[in-house]
Amino acid sequence: MMSDKKKTLVLGASDNPSRYSYLAIRKLRSKEHPVVAVGKSDTQVDDVSITKEKTPFKDIDTVTLYLNPAHQREYYDYIFSLNPKRIIFNPGAENAELAELAKEKNIEPMEACTLVLLSTGQY
Repeated sequence: MMSDKKKTLVLGASDNPSRYSYLAIRKLRSKEHPVVAVGKSDTQVDDVSITKEKTPFKDIDTVTLYLNPAHQREYYDYIFSLNPKRIIFNPGAENAELAELAKEKNIEPMEACTLVLLSTGQY
C-alpha cells in the first residue's frame, strides 16, 4: 500500500450523515488524506469545510464524484481546471462522457467506490 496522502476533492459533498459523500469525507480524514469539499451549501463535516463555490484548490490528486451525471456537466471545466490525476465515479455517478473527456486530458477515470478503495487499502 502506498503511504503518500492524496489531496482529494469531494464533489457533491453533504453534511448529512446518511449520505455517502459524508462518509467518504470522514473516512478520508481518518486515513489522514487532505480533503476539500464542494456541495450545495456552505457547511462543515468535522474539520472539513464544504463550500458552494468552485474554489480553485491547488494540488488536487483525486476528484471523487457524488453527483449524478445530470449535475456533473456544470462542473466539467472546474474539474479540469484543477488538473487532478484521477476522477473516481462513485456508484450512481458513472458518466461515460466525462470519463472520455478526462482520458483526453490524461486524467484517469475510475468507476469505483471511494469507501471501498479506502477500506481495502487501494486508495
